[in-house]
Amino acid sequence: MKLSRLFPVVAASAGVLVLSACGGGGTTNAASSSTPSNSASPTATTTVTTATPSPTSTPAAPPAAQPADNGLCKAGDVKLALGQGDAGAGSVYRPLLITNSSGKPCTIQGFPGVSYVAGADGHQVGKDAFREGTKGNAVKLNPGQTAAADIQFVNVRNFDPATCQPTPVKGLRIYLPQETASNFVPSDGTGCAGTKIPGNQLAVKTVHPA
Repeated sequence: MKLSRLFPVVAASAGVLVLSACGGGGTTNAASSSTPSNSASPTATTTVTTATPSPTSTPAAPPAAQPADNGLCKAGDVKLALGQGDAGAGSVYRPLLITNSSGKPCTIQGFPGVSYVAGADGHQVGKDAFREGTKGNAVKLNPGQTAAADIQFVNVRNFDPATCQPTPVKGLRIYLPQETASNFVPSDGTGCAGTKIPGNQLAVKTVHPA
């Protein structure tokens, strides 16, 4: 009789334990399932996107630096003139005088570009002067100092007129070495408009101290 009375109690106790175990398992699963949803939250993704720097926040680039003065004599730094010449062998030789008229020193080296010009528009007549000899040393000109480049002027009457095509000229267009702007030196004369003469109507030597 005592055993039969204990059995329902034991059975009831076992049922309570089973229900408790089932309830505990359900709570654990719920907690586990909620964790992934929090880690994949859209708020975290939005925060990363907002932290990306905007292209408009990039600082502006500084202005490009202006090229430094290279110290070479420019067209506006000088006054040009033709010096007294010597005649010989069908040519006249005259120095091109280059005077620094600016308020600062400048340097000149090499061959000036020389050509005849004519007309109101200053168009070129014939070919550029032939460069004779080798490039000399640099010449530094302080304000008021002068350098020279010797020019040979060939008497164009020595050429066949049909080939030379003699043309009145008003002077010379001069480009200083490594300069893109020109100067004009007046000197009335005659040049060959033809470009196939057997020789050079003009020749120039390198710049040297005057």
